[in-house]
Amino acid sequence: MMKSTAGIKHPLVKVLIGVILFISTEGNSQQLKVNDLEYFQTPGVNVLVFSSEYNGMFFDEKTAGIEIIHHGVRTSTGGAIRLQNTPEQWDLIPRVVDRKVYKDDNRIEVTLRYEEFDFESRLVVAAKEKGITISVYLDQPVPEKLKDRAGFNMEFLPATYFEKSYLMDGNPGIFPLYPAGVTTIEPISNKIPQYEGHTTFDDRGRGEYINPHPLATGKTIILAPEDPEKMVKIQSEDSDLMLFDGRNLAQNGWFVVRSVLPSNKSGNVLNWYVEPNAIPNWKRSPVIAFSQVGYHPDQEKVAIIELDSRDEPLKTASLFKVTPDGKTVKKLSSDIEVWGKYFRYNYVIFDFSSVTEPGVYFIEYGDEISNTFLIDKQVYKNIGNPTLDIWFPVQMDHMTVNEGYRIWHGTPFLDDALQAPTNIQFYDGYSMGPTTDTRYKPLERIPGLAVGGWFDAGDFDIQTGTHCSTILSLVDIWEDFKLDRDQTYIDQETRYVDMHRPDGQPDILQQIEHGTLNLVAQVKNIGHPVRGIIVPNLHQYHHLGDASTETDNLPYNPELKPYETDGKSSGTMDDRWAFTNRNSMLDYSTAAALAASYRALKDYNKELADESLELAQKLWEETNNLNKESQGGPAAFWRRSSELAAVLQLYISTKDEAYKHKFNEIIWPSLDGALNWTLSVGIQAIPYMDKDFQTKFRDYVIKYKESIEDLAIDNPYGVPMIARGWGGNGTIINWAITNYYAYKAFPDIIDTESVFKGLNYVLGCHPYSNLSFVSAVGTRSKRVAYGNNRADFSFIAGGVVPGLLLLTPDFYENKEDWPFLWGENEYTVGIGASYILLTQAVNDLVNENK
Repeated sequence: MMKSTAGIKHPLVKVLIGVILFISTEGNSQQLKVNDLEYFQTPGVNVLVFSSEYNGMFFDEKTAGIEIIHHGVRTSTGGAIRLQNTPEQWDLIPRVVDRKVYKDDNRIEVTLRYEEFDFESRLVVAAKEKGITISVYLDQPVPEKLKDRAGFNMEFLPATYFEKSYLMDGNPGIFPLYPAGVTTIEPISNKIPQYEGHTTFDDRGRGEYINPHPLATGKTIILAPEDPEKMVKIQSEDSDLMLFDGRNLAQNGWFVVRSVLPSNKSGNVLNWYVEPNAIPNWKRSPVIAFSQVGYHPDQEKVAIIELDSRDEPLKTASLFKVTPDGKTVKKLSSDIEVWGKYFRYNYVIFDFSSVTEPGVYFIEYGDEISNTFLIDKQVYKNIGNPTLDIWFPVQMDHMTVNEGYRIWHGTPFLDDALQAPTNIQFYDGYSMGPTTDTRYKPLERIPGLAVGGWFDAGDFDIQTGTHCSTILSLVDIWEDFKLDRDQTYIDQETRYVDMHRPDGQPDILQQIEHGTLNLVAQVKNIGHPVRGIIVPNLHQYHHLGDASTETDNLPYNPELKPYETDGKSSGTMDDRWAFTNRNSMLDYSTAAALAASYRALKDYNKELADESLELAQKLWEETNNLNKESQGGPAAFWRRSSELAAVLQLYISTKDEAYKHKFNEIIWPSLDGALNWTLSVGIQAIPYMDKDFQTKFRDYVIKYKESIEDLAIDNPYGVPMIARGWGGNGTIINWAITNYYAYKAFPDIIDTESVFKGLNYVLGCHPYSNLSFVSAVGTRSKRVAYGNNRADFSFIAGGVVPGLLLLTPDFYENKEDWPFLWGENEYTVGIGASYILLTQAVNDLVNENK
């Protein structure tokens, strides 16, 4: 029987053995079959056929269409009828009209439609030999506007094929590490319009766009013929195959194999044969998941080992200690516990809690040996520092940010901001209704907004809701843990930040001040908080690099021509827009953040603190008097949650009994309606309420504990896993924080283990890999992430990524070699603040019995 290469460590040996296996078994067909989850499967290869659809909000997220999971790694996506050689994120996407699965025939059929062109096509994907056939059917010929534009595309991940070769009709080529292909300029009239008429190309008014040319053309292409784990053969019976490099248009582009649909033809118009090579009897190597930071001697220590579904679990695993002379000593060998199957993999648990001796350790499971980690009383002491010292300064808007010899960015967006126009549906979830809800006319300058705030994420907009949650977390850190770390110089007057340079002020207070400055500016100058502030052009939105170059930093002057300046203003419409439609949930959230910031800032910046509290009370009164939205649906729940937070923070800051009465009026029905989401607000109220409140609240904590216990049955990690759209690290971190406060209030009901589970998950004890999801924290951590430096395939220390994305129906993924998948890898300020709070909570737990 042929053996898998899974247990072999040296990559070259692994490839050579794989080649031998491939050659020696070339005639041994491992036919793909449609499984019960409705995708094609054989050991080493899965082909998904529209298990997921394209996202209507963000368009092409590279997680839909016909996709290949190749030897445990997703390497291809986007198989569909597309209208461009190398589609960008905001190009039009087809809607799935119908999907039918014929399991007995090993066939899946999908009907796709472009409403904009009244154009439908049908894809028939069927198993054949060791691969699949993809056939395209049209009831009507390609519409005139789409002739020579509509084609069938499959996209292949560049990182998978870096330093690999290809053969096009036997002619060799090398996949380029960096894009340098041939492009031409075409009239914009030839281009298929992008989302809502936006354009990703800044043509400076010349009416042009870039058109990439193919790297190679032919009838048969073989990708990575030298690598059995990545080799794919594609043959076209009809139109030519063309190989494109999508990175010539956008850094997040993929390699695209494409055939243009023929004109004036209906019926069966295109046929491909796609054969992803399957190494015979391939099994995925076990993943030993544990906290990359390590463990405190007194806590539970559990590694969760992820196994291929065809892998037979071993009976034991071992823990080794590395001695001062560089040798290793086995400290424990014990039986593993079989947890069972979760989605596509099986899981076993190795408990080494009995080992308490400080030192450097690693885990051995069969042929797999983990990297090292620590057992020590101080493992958690500094793990929040990179987030506070590096991540938050980098995200500071309206400031120049320096680190040693490096400028992270100059002072950006001094031209903030213009009133957004009415009646627009924008990108990134922004929109405006028929009125501005302000005293400003569309595109009129709103003064006073060029102050404070953070870039929300890997892009450069200000999202007010995120600011509010961030400030609340930072205030909790200050009030509950008095974190007075000072490693950053922040000067608001000169708009200058310098890392690793103490200035005598607690960094937490300076960050609270920075976020509060922008919230106050919004309410003072607009009258209420806004949905957000974002650049008006799509070609600005995907900007990478120094934020200060995203605009000209000069206020827009309609009297000047585009790109003309008088030195004080310019005719360039690049100023960010404020999206100002009023929303009661946002008003409440802002009132909560401003009321909380008052307490933190009253002895640091009294003027700003007093103004914050005054505006918080103003927002509370106005919002209560406004006509509220419908009381039903998800919006009502989130509005009630923000209302609870606002009234609680106002009561804590003012001790006004009217706020206390209102809180007691709405907390109990909220707990009854959404316990898990409301509990965290209620627990924070306990120190400020009477004994009767605590007694009544106790019953809800008992009920909440049941949900914690259910999670241990739901998945091997015992945390609330998220299914789709955005990784679940934010939810898991906030869940662990709630558990901390529940433990502090009711230690006889909630234990500490659920707090540690949340942190350990984020630090490496999770599916797919064992990387720490916090860059530069832990032995092995995220080194390729979706920050503003993602084009450099790099990271920002202390940034926390969303984590694992579930690709329907059963594949959890977090790519370390491709930063551009934002649902997996995009840092945000809100999760960064929550993470610091959780690290402080855990440090409190490990030190509470000193």
